[in-house]
Amino acid sequence: METASRPGLRERKKQRTRDALLRAALELFTTKGYEATTVDEIAEAADVSQRTFFRYFAGKEDAVFFVQSLAESHFVEAVRARPAHEAPLKALRQAILEGWDSIGEAVEEIIPTELHLRSYRLIESTPALFATHLRRSAELEEDIARIIAEREGLDVDADPRPRVAVAVFGGVMRVTERLWCAGQDITVDALRELTAWHLDAVGPALAEKWHTN
Repeated sequence: METASRPGLRERKKQRTRDALLRAALELFTTKGYEATTVDEIAEAADVSQRTFFRYFAGKEDAVFFVQSLAESHFVEAVRARPAHEAPLKALRQAILEGWDSIGEAVEEIIPTELHLRSYRLIESTPALFATHLRRSAELEEDIARIIAEREGLDVDADPRPRVAVAVFGGVMRVTERLWCAGQDITVDALRELTAWHLDAVGPALAEKWHTN
C-alpha cells in the first residue's frame, strides 16, 4: 500500500528512471554542450528508450530546469514561512541562505549537488537557456512580490514597494550567480558566502553616499 511518506514500488521505479534521465542529461549537457546533445543520446545513456524520455520530460529544456523548479518552489515556501516581524529584504535573505541546507538534501536525493551546481554554469553560458532563466526569474519575482505584499498587508498593484524590493533582491541574485559562475569555486559554501556578501551591501549601496572624501 502506498503512503504519502513512502511511495510504493511502482512510484519508486518511476522516480529512479526519472533521476537516471536527469543525471544522464545534465552530465551530457555540462560536458558535451546543450545544443550538441540529443534526446537519443540521453535515453541511451540512461538505458531507456526515447519514448521513455518523453514520458518524463517535454524536451531537453524541461530536463535542465527540473531541479531548478524544485529549488524555486522550496524558496517560495521558505519565504512564506519566515516570521511576520521580519522586514521584507531580511525575510528574503534568510529564506535563501537558510534554505540551501534543506534544498541541498532534496537535490541530493535526485542528482549529485555538484552536478546541479554545474548546471548553473551551463545555463549562464547557453543563450537559449539563459533567456528562459530570465523569463522564469521574472515569473518567480512576481510570485514573491505578491507573497511579500500579503505579508505586509499591502495591495501589490497599488503599492510599488513589494515589487521594488523583490526586483532589488532578484538583481543581487543575478549578479551573484554571474560572479559565482565565473569564479573557480563553484561550491554551495562559496555561493552562500557570495550571496550573503552582496545582500548585506544592499542597504549601504542604496542609503549611503559612496564618496570617501
